[in-house]
Amino acid sequence: MIADSVVAPYVSPQCLPESAREMRQRVQRAMQQGDYPRAIAILNMLIVRQGAQAEDFNNRGLVHLWNGELHKAIRDFDHALALNPELPAVYNNRANYYAALGDLESALADYDRTIDLNPFHVRARINRGVTLRELGSYDAALESFDDALLFNQFAGEAYAERGRTYHLRGDWNCAIADYRRSLQQWANTSEEMTLTVDSCRYRVMGWISEFSIAA
Repeated sequence: MIADSVVAPYVSPQCLPESAREMRQRVQRAMQQGDYPRAIAILNMLIVRQGAQAEDFNNRGLVHLWNGELHKAIRDFDHALALNPELPAVYNNRANYYAALGDLESALADYDRTIDLNPFHVRARINRGVTLRELGSYDAALESFDDALLFNQFAGEAYAERGRTYHLRGDWNCAIADYRRSLQQWANTSEEMTLTVDSCRYRVMGWISEFSIAA
């Protein structure tokens, strides 16, 4: 599931006091470095300082999710939605929580809600495709990946997951073509994205190796 590794924390576009902006930036840096305890500590201070902000509970829930603390993650996601039920990022993150538990139907419902609120949420479209594939709905999954590719964002991930869907469906030529497209998309990446892209590239190379094993 892509969502479990690549969903970024939601940052409110509203004008914030400088100290709050800086704290959220420090949270993002800590998450990128994998320092989840520090990210949670900063968010705890931010919640005390700013009061009940849905975005901060969402971000803390995301850190808990990445840190494997699922019971804390769902508590924060539900709290965020109680404060603001119109935030698409929270539904996407809560869907990732459900997917991690194997509750694919609930995950699919939250991905659909994310897209209803924000049709341009490409990650939710990719995540939705992965979930549909896990449910065995290959045609619907391919349609979701096709939709994601229309937006020209996260194309490497969309091609990789569409390729995997073709692969599992037995369309090997289409699978290889999409795997190659994904690797081309990741050929030039910024330094801060290197670790994430390397992980994705390694996964795709593993899928490609299955062809030689099968042969």
